[in-house]
Amino acid sequence: MTEINKVAVIGAGVMGAGIAAHVANAGIPVVLLDIVPEGADDRSFIAKTAVERMLKTNPAPFMHRKNARLIETGNLEDNLDLVADCDWICEAIVENPKIKRDLYARLDKVRKAGSVVTSNTSTIPLEVLTEGLGEGFAQDFAITHFFNPPRYMRLLEVVKGPRTRDDAYAALKAFGDVRLGKEVIECKDTPGFIGNRIGIFWSTVATRQAYDMGLTVEEADSIVGRPTGVPKTGIFGLGDLTGIDLGPHVIASMIDLVPAEDPLHDFVSQDHPLTKLTAKMIEEGYTGRKGKGGFYRRVRQDGRTIKETIDLRSGEYRPTQKADFESAKAAKKGLRALVEHPDKGGQYAWAVLSHVLSYSAALAEEIAADIRSVDLAMKTGYAWKWGPFEMIDMLDAGWLADRLAGEGRPVPALLEAARGRSFYREEGEKLSILGFDGEYRDVDLPEGVWMLADIKRGRQPVKSNASASIWDAGDGVAVLEFHSKMNALDEGSIEMIRQAAKIDKLGFRALVVGNDADNFSVGANVGVALFGANAAMWPLIENGVAEGQKAMQALKNSPFPVVAAPAGMALGGGCEVCLHADAIQAHAETYIGLVEVGVGLLPGWGGCKELTIRNMTNTKRPGGPMPALSAAFEAISTAKVATSAQEARDMQILREGDGITMNRRRVLADAKKKALAMAADYTQPEPIVVNLPGPTALAAMKMAVEGFYLQGKATEYDTVIAEQVGRVLSGGDTDITEEVTEKKLLELEREGFMTLIRNEKTLQRIEHMLTKNRPLRN
Repeated sequence: MTEINKVAVIGAGVMGAGIAAHVANAGIPVVLLDIVPEGADDRSFIAKTAVERMLKTNPAPFMHRKNARLIETGNLEDNLDLVADCDWICEAIVENPKIKRDLYARLDKVRKAGSVVTSNTSTIPLEVLTEGLGEGFAQDFAITHFFNPPRYMRLLEVVKGPRTRDDAYAALKAFGDVRLGKEVIECKDTPGFIGNRIGIFWSTVATRQAYDMGLTVEEADSIVGRPTGVPKTGIFGLGDLTGIDLGPHVIASMIDLVPAEDPLHDFVSQDHPLTKLTAKMIEEGYTGRKGKGGFYRRVRQDGRTIKETIDLRSGEYRPTQKADFESAKAAKKGLRALVEHPDKGGQYAWAVLSHVLSYSAALAEEIAADIRSVDLAMKTGYAWKWGPFEMIDMLDAGWLADRLAGEGRPVPALLEAARGRSFYREEGEKLSILGFDGEYRDVDLPEGVWMLADIKRGRQPVKSNASASIWDAGDGVAVLEFHSKMNALDEGSIEMIRQAAKIDKLGFRALVVGNDADNFSVGANVGVALFGANAAMWPLIENGVAEGQKAMQALKNSPFPVVAAPAGMALGGGCEVCLHADAIQAHAETYIGLVEVGVGLLPGWGGCKELTIRNMTNTKRPGGPMPALSAAFEAISTAKVATSAQEARDMQILREGDGITMNRRRVLADAKKKALAMAADYTQPEPIVVNLPGPTALAAMKMAVEGFYLQGKATEYDTVIAEQVGRVLSGGDTDITEEVTEKKLLELEREGFMTLIRNEKTLQRIEHMLTKNRPLRN
């Protein structure tokens, strides 16, 4: 099979450059080429500046700045020979078939035999792209459609032609899955494939119906947002995010491609008032967040910034108003409660979902291999919480069919086929889906691809409480799952950590700590600490800190290997869990750090201890104890959070031997594999002692923080918190000749935590975080 070890990307626009950056994130060398700009001194100016721009972009296309070094830039006139040793050449240039074919003809003369060429299009059929280019090229050609931004959007749609080599296609899918971490969906060669075919229809229907039904922008976003499983931006907010000027081009392209009977035509009209308003906004520079504003904008008024929203009918801006539909509240009971609610929000939800879900059911067989591919495409390409067929199951297919028929609307055959049944069926440990032939087929997971839900299906946990559970993952490996709100750690979580530290007594030989949630854990439930502090329950609070420390130490000192498998946010106590594991197998998109100072505290469950030890024992950081302690001090006192697993290596949270998995659905499998490998010859860790400088180091740390205070970069209370952090990290009343034990560091942590929790300014910070969800700089 073709192996992909070097990649070329042709086209250094936002998408092409983003693809190149993400290939570099995977550790793969990549060539980035673009045209020679007219009149430029540097003929490779476009590609070079694309890389420079990405180093300043937020959110960052690179998982680590050093990844930019893997990109070699050039231009298509002088440097086309750079693609000669590339295994995959991805074209991401202007959507013009002739220009693309001309490029392919040039590439065909210099590329090596067996290299794969793909286009990042979603609007031009594959057969059109390969027209007149010969059998050899057609065999090596496919479509790989990324979603923007490539680092963060998990969907990768792939399309093969009738002549595409099977091994070349398999290589692309494997590379996209394992190396790039994508949800690779095989699509049929139809307009817009899956994601954009449904997504463009959805966004067009949602905005058009909002106008026609007399909803405001805020009202529409309050329904076609979280109540329907859409990101909180809502539909108009999404337009602002992606760029309002992009919409007309995308819709025009799709209208030209889809057949005349496609329902999209019913919702697109150049004479519609919303179309005219959008054109006026674009003309005046209101293209969304990248422009002067969009459907929403921020303006300065009387010395403060206020948010305004455009009135869809007058085109004038007015202060943003909070929408308050009872139907949005009813949605908490389920999707059916939302669309059956009689208020305007419920009617709007039905108007949108009824069209989108029936459209998806009517199209599914034409565009996808199965209904699960449709659902995965919408969840990973458009960040929907549920796919269309999952939503139909939530509503009930028969109920949906009857309501459509009652309104005189066509009922798709696939919807009728699911009547009295469901599209997804669980029987014991098996998951099956309804096929287009009306028969159920089991969902077979590829090797190394599973989520905890697949382990849990049809089974009972080994141990469980309201906050956490332990599951049998097979082969003698258990999985500890947190499942409180946002996976915040509380008394129940700590109890289950203690239980997990004893699973060897139940016959297990390794433990993985992980879950399926968006976030591993956002840290300790500080609301409990606030309640205790307001009631002056100091012994209870100190006991909670001590019990957390004992649980973490039990995890660390267990007689079997523990592998943490974080993904998403692993903050505060969540980070401390990872620090006490023998190893970490992190998802690439793990945002991890000790953030307690943000609420006026310090890490009290061993976080200070572990980060001190990791930095002090890091042989790659020479120069005595102060550089090591300074690194730990900076990370904790600034509440530094790594914005990727790669950055977490710099912070010593991930160490040599820890792994990074690009694909979210492979994290637990990789962690289990690592745990089993470690279990083969595991030895319980020995207690660690370190030599710390004591008061001399603390004095240096205090000077550094006071400098920030004098510059206005830290508040007076920041210096108070930092002093407590510094006292722990420096070892308290000791000197460099004395050994400091883990027990001593834990004692210092407890003392520092209890000192700070008694301070009114810490309580203010905690309350502000709980009520405003952002730090208070008091």
